[in-house]
This record gives sequence, C-alpha cells and structure tokens, in this order.
Amino acid sequence: MPKITYIDSQGNEKIIDVKNGLTVMEGAIQNNVPGIDADCGGSMACATCHVYVKEEWLNKLEKIEDAEQDMLDMAFEPKKNSRLSCQIIVKEELDGLVVNTPSKQT
Repeated sequence: MPKITYIDSQGNEKIIDVKNGLTVMEGAIQNNVPGIDADCGGSMACATCHVYVKEEWLNKLEKIEDAEQDMLDMAFEPKKNSRLSCQIIVKEELDGLVVNTPSKQT
C-alpha cells in the first residue's frame, strides 16, 4: 500500500498506508487525520478537503479539472499547488506523496 504523509499547519506529520483506489481524503478520514473535514463526503461540493501538494508531486497527479479548480477558488488561502484531496486517487506511483493541510478549512 502506498504511504501518504499528511502534515498539518503546525508541522505535525502522520504517515498512513492508504489502499490503492481510495482517495487521499478517504485515507485521511479513515485514519482521523486532523485538518481534512470532508463535509461533502468527497462529492466535490465543498472545499473542506483542501490540501497543498508538495511541488515535486504535482506532475504525478492527474490534471486538475475545471470543476475542482472552481471549488478551490472557495478554499481557504488557495495556492498554485492546492488540490482537493477527494480528487487524488491513490495508486502505487503516489507512494511517498506528501500533502499539507491549511490552517483552516472553509
């Protein structure tokens, strides 16, 4: 199983084994990772699973869709490396992925 590292806004890190086919958000919710609220349950109807992806991983992710970009516009302090964790599907190529959570979710 790929290991995903979640780092909160205080610098605390949690490394989780996430099953292939799940999303980064599902891995966080199933393992009580703080900072990912996922109010809509992954239906891309909110931005409460917003994360910052470490730059070196961006080119390994699927291209961001317009709908995701629209939701990120409502996120707290979006950046060029912002993604919705519900849209990042875990696969072997993402073993070692590092995401940071913002200081709050909106």
